[in-house]
Amino acid sequence: MSKLKIKPLADRVMIHPLEAETKTASGIIIPDSAKEKPQKGNVVAVGPGTKDNPVTLKVGDTVLYGKYSGTELKFENNDYLIMRESDILAIV
Repeated sequence: MSKLKIKPLADRVMIHPLEAETKTASGIIIPDSAKEKPQKGNVVAVGPGTKDNPVTLKVGDTVLYGKYSGTELKFENNDYLIMRESDILAIV
């Protein structure tokens, strides 16, 4: 992935969501209308944090986040999410 020209501010991180599952574990193909929003993604940019709360994530981490967390953003034909570090549930 190329270097982004966007730098999140404060404790915000920029995430590239992973693609939604297209097939179940048993092999059933999921149609587009039934796919859920992905809740897993890769961190592509990290803000500097705040004086009281330094950011613990780093670029390249794979994270889990809430289904409706963050603000959707389209930049250079790619979809991203920008959210506060506190909205991230876990590092995978």
